[in-house]
Amino acid sequence: MVWPFGSSSSEKDAKPEKHEDQSKRRSVTWSESLGTADPDHYAAAKQWAPTVLFSLAGLSALQLYANYLQRIPGAAYVRPNFFRNRSLFGKVTSVGDGDGFHLFHTPGGRAVGWGWLRKIPERRKELKDRTISIRIAGVDAPELAHFGRPVQPFAVEAHKWLTSYVGNRNVRAYIYKRDQYDRIIATVYVRRFLFRKNVGLEMVKAGLATTYEAKTGAEFGGLQKVYERAEAKAKRKRKGMWSMDPSKFESPREYKSKWAKQDT
Repeated sequence: MVWPFGSSSSEKDAKPEKHEDQSKRRSVTWSESLGTADPDHYAAAKQWAPTVLFSLAGLSALQLYANYLQRIPGAAYVRPNFFRNRSLFGKVTSVGDGDGFHLFHTPGGRAVGWGWLRKIPERRKELKDRTISIRIAGVDAPELAHFGRPVQPFAVEAHKWLTSYVGNRNVRAYIYKRDQYDRIIATVYVRRFLFRKNVGLEMVKAGLATTYEAKTGAEFGGLQKVYERAEAKAKRKRKGMWSMDPSKFESPREYKSKWAKQDT
């Protein structure tokens, strides 16, 4: 008999099933609901990772090339942030006077093929507008004849000495600034018989240059006292220009100042 105000037998039969479903469920904490990351979530990152890494490697290579391996064809192309921070390595292609020469920049040297895989020009036509004019810092050599001015004593000797000392050799120039004549002022070093030599200092020792005497704009690279001591020693030993009669001696700075006044 079916009770009119009660539930039907079918409903009673359904209730155990409902309780059975609820018994199968269990409470889950918030931390458990997070679960572990699905590896598939990183699929996109894995696909983009090689591209990103190659891009970063490419940018690093470009930065390395721009800062250290890019050849500089002239003084005008030397970036201001290089001054006092970088040096230039290259081959001396010509010597203009007793304290200046032209440098063909060979960044990286033989390690990147200069001189055996990459040719260094030798003819003047090939070198035109491709070299850096270097003025040796901290020293002043006697002046050669130019602009209608007579040659200064020992200027020819100084020019010959510098030509034989660095001509067609690789040198390292620690650069300071660019002067009004578009030359790079630098302390220059060269390898001679496996020893690293300061070219300007060796000139002063030989009595073929004086310590730079200009009151402004002088660059010594912290070596002014070293040059002055070497000059005093060369003077005592009467080397080079110091062998002249002291009453007739005229330093390179005095020579240039005298002719500058006459020109004005």
